Amino acid sequence: MNKLLALNNVRIAYDDTEVVKGITYDLQAGEIGCLLGPSGCGKTTLLRAIAGFEPIRAGSIDLKQSTVSRPGKVLAPEQRHIGMVFQDFALFPHLNVADNIGFGISDRPGKERRKRIESLLRLVELPDAGSLFPHQLSGGQQQRIALARALAPEPSLLLMDEPFSSMDVDLRESLAREVREILKREGTTALLVTHDQHEAFAMADRIAVMQTGLIQQWDTAFNLYHTPTNRFVAGFIGQGALLPVVRDNRGRLISELGPLPEVGTEASITGNMEMLLRPDDVVRQSDGVSTEVVGKAFRGADILYRLRLQSGTEILYITHGRDNFTLGETLSVGLDLDHTVLFSVAESV
Repeated sequence: MNKLLALNNVRIAYDDTEVVKGITYDLQAGEIGCLLGPSGCGKTTLLRAIAGFEPIRAGSIDLKQSTVSRPGKVLAPEQRHIGMVFQDFALFPHLNVADNIGFGISDRPGKERRKRIESLLRLVELPDAGSLFPHQLSGGQQQRIALARALAPEPSLLLMDEPFSSMDVDLRESLAREVREILKREGTTALLVTHDQHEAFAMADRIAVMQTGLIQQWDTAFNLYHTPTNRFVAGFIGQGALLPVVRDNRGRLISELGPLPEVGTEASITGNMEMLLRPDDVVRQSDGVSTEVVGKAFRGADILYRLRLQSGTEILYITHGRDNFTLGETLSVGLDLDHTVLFSVAESV
């Protein structure tokens, strides 16, 4: 695969306030990436810089091995061959679906333009919608038409800024999966901005978790969940608890739920340690540690329980929806670990 987008130590500032603080990452051709983080972390500013709408203070942005942004030079957005999909769809209400899709390719011969529009309508699985107007479509259908319009000129890179945020939670995730399939069929390189980890997981090949203008970890969804590099990523991705860990007089790592496997990283940690405990790391165990059920969230196929240990520490436990325990009930649990993630207690969030 070829590197299509490369950011090299990019810094962006408004007056004296630096909002992007030296970011380096790349996207391969055909890859779908994601900038994921809380509001105000710099992800949309970075996306705008890639599109050419924001100048950068330091570093460079390369597209297809050509520098498009550096201090003092910004290639105009229309010269970058980049497509954009916005949060509000930005469809033209006075144009029908076919004309919305074809708006960016009006310079093509009529037959070629019609063929491209028909191809994209099939791609987004709305082959008969060409004569309809945006107000006649559902929110999900409008988003697919907005995607088709952005893909019509065959952009080198597609940028998507919170494209599903106006939709309800269930529709967001399902539409993110649909959009991923469409982009993969088209072979389009794309970069998504979102604050929603479920959207990111459903759509992206790799995800950059951002905080205060910095990338904390740039990795697959699986690795972000199972092997976060710091406390912020551990807390922002998925659910879990931090459980105190000590070393006994035989050198073993011990938690309130029992001994832990040695993982190698603990050698670099001095002082007190805590382990990241995900809900799926906890299992019922007849000879395990006694806990009290103090919280319960029924989620259909599964139930997420909050359990209190004798020390007062609370952990999470997930099980299928048929295990219906009551608040105050006692459960005996243990650990089912194939790896351990440890943090120093002194590490700041």
